[in-house]
Amino acid sequence: MAELTDAQMNALQNLARKKGGQDAPFINISAARALTELGLAERSREGWDITPEGSAFLAKRANPPQ
Repeated sequence: MAELTDAQMNALQNLARKKGGQDAPFINISAARALTELGLAERSREGWDITPEGSAFLAKRANPPQ
């Protein structure tokens, strides 16, 4: 998968916070749309939500293979 821009990474991290029940700041719409195209987020009635693939992407990035 291609590297995410800073705005996309920030949006993905905010979506993860939202999923965890924390307050999440404003989600950049263009970044969220790009994440949706990559399969890392999806559109819902409440806005955007992180997908299992998005969560896995963040987990892999936090714990890179050694």
